[in-house]
Amino acid sequence: MDTALFVLRRMALAIFAWLRALGAPVTFGVNAIVEDGEGRVLLVKQSYTRGWLLPGGGVGLGEDPVKAILRELREEIGLESSAPPEFMSLFTRRLGWTTNLIALYRVREAKFTFRPNWEIRKIQFAPLGAPPEGTAMGVRRRLAEITSGAPHSPYW
Repeated sequence: MDTALFVLRRMALAIFAWLRALGAPVTFGVNAIVEDGEGRVLLVKQSYTRGWLLPGGGVGLGEDPVKAILRELREEIGLESSAPPEFMSLFTRRLGWTTNLIALYRVREAKFTFRPNWEIRKIQFAPLGAPPEGTAMGVRRRLAEITSGAPHSPYW
């Protein structure tokens, strides 16, 4: 009887979690501050959104976030090698009717060969403290937190 009750409770929990996910889904993403060693950060222009952004993307189901950021950097900018990614912080933002959870990593000593692709059209290195016009506000906030000691916000 105890085993049957345990199984029923586990099934009820699984159904509850599934129903909750339908009403309040959460997506998990990763972004990277890729530095060039000269005080500059790599910014990307995606084909499907406006503005300069940090490279990154979605974390697959059950995927290790560190492996996800390295995979995304290989796919987006042609990453060949780097120092191990350093976890910086976790952020949240509302994206439509979902919540987007974002893990931010710092990636140093990155070596890559960029070729424009279906997702990333352009890249540029910009001074950490002076991002170019058109840089997304979330990216501006992250860079200000690093360079000027601006208060850390949990919101992207």
